[in-house]
Amino acid sequence: MLDLDLIDRKIVAELMQDATLPIAQIAEKVGLSQTPCWKRIQKLEAQGVLTRRVALADPGKLGLGITVFVEIEAPDHSSEWRAAFARVVTTLPEIMETWRMAGRMDYMLRVAVADMPDFDRFYKRLTDAVPIKNVTSHFSMERLHYTTAYPVDTRNR
Repeated sequence: MLDLDLIDRKIVAELMQDATLPIAQIAEKVGLSQTPCWKRIQKLEAQGVLTRRVALADPGKLGLGITVFVEIEAPDHSSEWRAAFARVVTTLPEIMETWRMAGRMDYMLRVAVADMPDFDRFYKRLTDAVPIKNVTSHFSMERLHYTTAYPVDTRNR
């Protein structure tokens, strides 16, 4: 882990909240002038702390009204199966996130689809593409809280 100072953490926190902020505003919020602030942002990007700047969209307004959390149990734990699975999950655009888990399931997917027939088509493509021992799907009824911003400490040195 990199040892980020308070100003770097504040810059990261500001950018996680709104990456469209002009450098002048970020600099003002973190107590720097523009040039040193810009140099710190470039350094944070070079170090891999800041990995991308993206726009967040409302899935419902894009016609993707159903979020499904899909638990995957692998049929085996070979490197060949893991590699095949990793390739498959990057080719299915409905998969928003893929996590390898500890515990009763092996993988957790967050999937965005329009409706139940859309999920059924996704399910068939997934299960046709790679052997899977068990699939359990959980359909979200309501998103109560969502953020992409990590809880960065912006108070303590």
